Amino acid sequence: MKRIFNLILIILLTSCTSASQFGAGVNITFDPRTIGMQIDDTIMQKNLSARLALSDKKYFLSIQSEVLDGRIFLSGKVDEPEEKIKITKMAWETNGVRSVKNAITIKGQSNFKSTAKDILITSQLRTALIFNKKTKARNYTLETVNKNIYIFGIAMDEQEKKEVLNEANKIYGIKEVIPSIYLASELSRTKIN
Repeated sequence: MKRIFNLILIILLTSCTSASQFGAGVNITFDPRTIGMQIDDTIMQKNLSARLALSDKKYFLSIQSEVLDGRIFLSGKVDEPEEKIKITKMAWETNGVRSVKNAITIKGQSNFKSTAKDILITSQLRTALIFNKKTKARNYTLETVNKNIYIFGIAMDEQEKKEVLNEANKIYGIKEVIPSIYLASELSRTKIN
């Protein structure tokens, strides 16, 4: 029975599409993680999301979390700095976590104009990655906060990683590029950074 369940689970996870998803909606064109790693990451992400929602219902909609090989990326907005610290602590308390990157912002620290600029920067980078034949744009989550670009995803090789960073650095008006780009060869729970 267990074998049949595992077979059905594998078929469901791998069928119908060449792209899969991790975390809160990032499509992976080619995901080099094993099925087991993908399941572990999904469980971690769902566990964290549930604990955040139980802590405060508003986090269900205001905080997004993504997990890739035990590395958690947080984004969204909160009212107080203490909430950001609390959420970061909860992420670190998740079983199997290897690192936490936090792009959560405090409401009131940005206005409509800066938010519009951030959206424009993200759109420009997403477009550049789509048109760059050396990158797989769907493998990356992009978030811009106060003109700082956060990039989270998987590069198939060092050349693709350089291309993504090069495209990000070409965008006018950015302050800093903060990458969390992992090479496919680095995706192993046995390696410790």
